[in-house]
Formats: sequence, structure tokens, C-alpha cells
Amino acid sequence: MRLPESWTERMPFLEALGEDWQPVPLAVMIIATGFYVLFLFEAARGSGPLLMIDLVFIPVHEGGHLLFHYLGNEFLMVAGGTLMQLGAPLMLATWFIFHRQVPGTAFCMFFFFEQFLPISIYMADARAQELPLLTVGDSDFVIHDWNYLFGHLGVLDHDIQIAHAVRVIGWIGMVATVVWMVWRSLQDRQNLDEDRDSRRASSQ
Repeated sequence: MRLPESWTERMPFLEALGEDWQPVPLAVMIIATGFYVLFLFEAARGSGPLLMIDLVFIPVHEGGHLLFHYLGNEFLMVAGGTLMQLGAPLMLATWFIFHRQVPGTAFCMFFFFEQFLPISIYMADARAQELPLLTVGDSDFVIHDWNYLFGHLGVLDHDIQIAHAVRVIGWIGMVATVVWMVWRSLQDRQNLDEDRDSRRASSQ
């Protein structure tokens, strides 16, 4: 992908996006694809050891509340948990994109979209408030994020529908990420083979 020169002149850091992606070894692509397929299977089933990665995002979520607390806005503080939960893998994906690394980009984007699943469960509980809640600090002062957020946005009665849409987006995003990774890896291998054949032809 070649960016317009006007963009790169104003923002030189974008020049990296015009470079080719680094090639992905065939073994890495096969192992990664197998991992993602297994993860998707466990996610569809709703149980499995790979799903324990969601535990990693719990302190990230809670840390988001603490970080956005310093902005002095209660709405942002409550939303900050989800913002950090999604922002962390998205920022890491951006780093890998600028370094043109396919596996790292795919991994971070896959789990960016995967987090839509637990978020959707939390959203769907906005009115019922039956899920056990975790908090950092005073346990007597616990806010159900999505009851609060949906209530302030005036969409609390639509929590189930919104949660369903978020879950669908998560699944589409995860599958699309795996498809992109496989396509990008095979495309790079094809380009390498064509370059090799071209060099051989020119040397003869």
C-alpha cells in the first residue's frame, strides 16, 4: 500500500505503512492458524483452557478505571475499564502494523475482537445485574459499568440487543483477522516465489 506523498510529508512516521509486510514462515502460519481455529472452537463452546486469557484482561480493565479516574469525569472513569480493555490490544496491534509484522498484528487484533465477547456478556447483564462484580478499592462502592453507561445514554432497555450486536461484531472480527493473516502470509510467499523466479530468469 502506497500512501499519498502529501500524507507522508506532513506525517513522516506514516512512511512505514508504505513498506512491504515482513514474510511469514509457513510453519508459523500453520501453527498460528491451528491456534486460532482451536480458540474459536472453544469460544463457540463456551469453555476451554484457552479462554483463560480473559483473566489477563481483568486487571487491564480495572486499571482503566483507575487511569481514567484522574480525568475527574465519572462517566469516563466508568467507561475507562472497557476503553483500556480494548485499547491495550489495539495499541499493541498498531505497533506491529508500523513494524510490518503479520503474526503480531493478527494476534493483537484477534484478541481485540475477542474481548467483545466478555464485554457483550457484561452488557447483557446491565438490567439484571446478576454477574459478580470486581472492583479496586472500596467494595461498598461498586458500579455496574453497563447499567451506569446505558442508563446515562438512555438505552438501558436495549441492553440485550446491543450486547448481541457487539458479540456478532466480535465474531466477525476474529474470523476476518484469521482470514487476513492467512491471505497476507500466502500473498507474501507468492511474491517471494515470483521474485526468486525473476532473479533466476535474469541470471540465465
